[in-house]
Amino acid sequence: MRSLRAVHDLSVFRRFLSLLASRHGQVLNRSDLAGPLGLSVPTVSAWLRVLETTGQVVLVPPYFENFGKRLIKSPRFYWLDSGLVRHLLGLRDHSQLEASPFLGPVFDGAVAAELLKLQVNAGRRRELYFFRDERGLEVDFIISRPGGKLALLEAKASKTVVPADAGPMNRLGAPATTERWVVHGGTQPLTVAPGVRAVPLGDLASALGA
Repeated sequence: MRSLRAVHDLSVFRRFLSLLASRHGQVLNRSDLAGPLGLSVPTVSAWLRVLETTGQVVLVPPYFENFGKRLIKSPRFYWLDSGLVRHLLGLRDHSQLEASPFLGPVFDGAVAAELLKLQVNAGRRRELYFFRDERGLEVDFIISRPGGKLALLEAKASKTVVPADAGPMNRLGAPATTERWVVHGGTQPLTVAPGVRAVPLGDLASALGA
C-alpha cells in the first residue's frame, strides 16, 4: 500500500482498516468512513482504490438492468480474505466468529470471493452484482450464466436452510429461466423451494458447473 499510495500516518491507516472491516458486507458510504477518521472523502476513495487494485477488497455494484424497481445505487463492500477480516475484527477463533454479529457478513464475503475465483479461473470477466431496492428487497449476489441467463444467489451462514430463505429471490420478479441458489454453511445439498437449490459453500463450484 505504501509503495502505491502515500500513507503518512500509519496509525490513522490502521484505524481506517479496522473501521473498514466493521463495514464488511455493507453498502459502501465513503462519508461514513471519512468522518470518524478526520479524512477527506477523496483520501478514503484513493485508499479504497489501492485496496481494490491489490486484490484485498471488492466493490460489488448493484444490478440495475431491468427488474423494474427503484434501486440503491451504491456498491457493496467485501474483504476477499475472510482470515484477514476476522483478524481486523479481533475474532481469534471460529467460536468467537460464530458468536459474533459478523458471522453472516464474513460468510457472505467468502461466497463473493468464491464466485469471483470461479469466474477468473474459467477465463471469464469478473461479473458480480447484488440487488437492493428502496423498499428493502434484497438479493445477495447476481451472476451471469451461459446463454445470457442469470443466477440469483442468497448466502446463509446457517447450517440449516428453510423455504423462507428463498423468499427475496422469488419476490424479485426475475424471468422464470433465472437460476436460484441458496449457498449455506451446512454440508448437504437440497431443494429448498420449487426451482431453488441449496448448496454448501464447498460444493458451489461443482453446482455451477465450473
